[in-house]
Amino acid sequence: MENFDVVIVGAGPAGCAAAYKLAKAGQQVLVVERGKHPGAKNVSGGIIYSRVLNDLIPNFWEAAPVERRITSFVTAFLSDNASFTINLKSKKFDTQPYNAFSVLRAKFDRWFASEAEKAGATIVTNIRVDELLWKEKKIIGIRAGSDEIEASVVIAADGAKSFMAQKAGLRRDFTPKQVAIAVKEVVELPRQTVEERFNLRGDEGAAYTLIGYTKGIQGGGFLYTNKESLSVGVVAHIQPLVDRGLKTPELIEDYRTHPFVANLLDGGKVVEYSGDIIHEGGLDMLPRLYTDGFLVAGNAASLILNNALTFRGVDFAIASGLAAAETVIKAKERKDFSKNSLSLYEKMLNETFVLKDLRTFRKVPYLLENRRIYTLYPDLLCRVLEELYTVDGSPKRRALKSVCETVKGKTSLRQLLSDGIRMVRTL
Repeated sequence: MENFDVVIVGAGPAGCAAAYKLAKAGQQVLVVERGKHPGAKNVSGGIIYSRVLNDLIPNFWEAAPVERRITSFVTAFLSDNASFTINLKSKKFDTQPYNAFSVLRAKFDRWFASEAEKAGATIVTNIRVDELLWKEKKIIGIRAGSDEIEASVVIAADGAKSFMAQKAGLRRDFTPKQVAIAVKEVVELPRQTVEERFNLRGDEGAAYTLIGYTKGIQGGGFLYTNKESLSVGVVAHIQPLVDRGLKTPELIEDYRTHPFVANLLDGGKVVEYSGDIIHEGGLDMLPRLYTDGFLVAGNAASLILNNALTFRGVDFAIASGLAAAETVIKAKERKDFSKNSLSLYEKMLNETFVLKDLRTFRKVPYLLENRRIYTLYPDLLCRVLEELYTVDGSPKRRALKSVCETVKGKTSLRQLLSDGIRMVRTL
């Protein structure tokens, strides 16, 4: 195999963004993907906050296989048999450059990879990288089967498990408390049904964050509208699943039976099922991001943000891929690929929204360990409002009395107030 300036492991958004920018700068780039095609093994809920990609490829949505532009953000609190929703719909989200799109990764990642190829990158698929090549203490390439491919820099963009980052000595194994598991289904529905059911016009779309009804386990759900389907799923912390002996398929099967979710999925056909792990540690879970001849980007670097209302991964992946590419370009100008030279990568990330947003919401992972957020509080909210709206001839109780009755034996008013203050401070 010929030598390359850069070898990128993984053809997801981080890998494709880095490959695109590097190829445009005249670098010899090889992207190695273990799936049969880019996107074949990549899993995400299916929403992309699009500004960073639009900066790279202006008006990308005109060519990219996006599904719907997200114009409505809904937060739904679910008790056992009730729901309470907050719906934000804004003209701002329907104005170019659009804020977010729903996507199907199998289509989107193939398009992004093809753009990198047009720019001059070489992409090979169905290849698993087994080992890193070392010369003394510097990484100088990869080994895939019997092939050894050398490069000045290797960029690991190989997803949440990132064996490359582990082999490079940049991170340890995850603990069950640090990760959640996400299970996702794509449910096929006619386009007209999607638009009528979710009150959408044309290519408008809706994104739902679902809180509660997860068998008392820390986690939540999501639902995104596509052109002719819905992406629906559940995220659950692994440790409570293990402790209670539950399996993730049970969660999503149960979730689909909740009246709120069932009504939205009614008449649909499941055409895709997928699952993956998700890093839940936030900023405190980041590995070391660089060493001699090696950088880590995207999900492989745990660059994911969950602030309880939104979940961001794709835009973080693209931004980190671009920062990695710029770091390599500068390193080549200096002809220095040492870890001292590649430390520019972390400095560049510090100047982007990626590490700044992770710092802003640094305490969210600890907030989300509170089981009351997923059990007691959705139930409390639904019960109090249900009582306020019920007219049955009996005199109304004060709301505080209803709150006290609902939380009795489960928590105290003092704890409830403390949780509320902590949520406000954290978010």
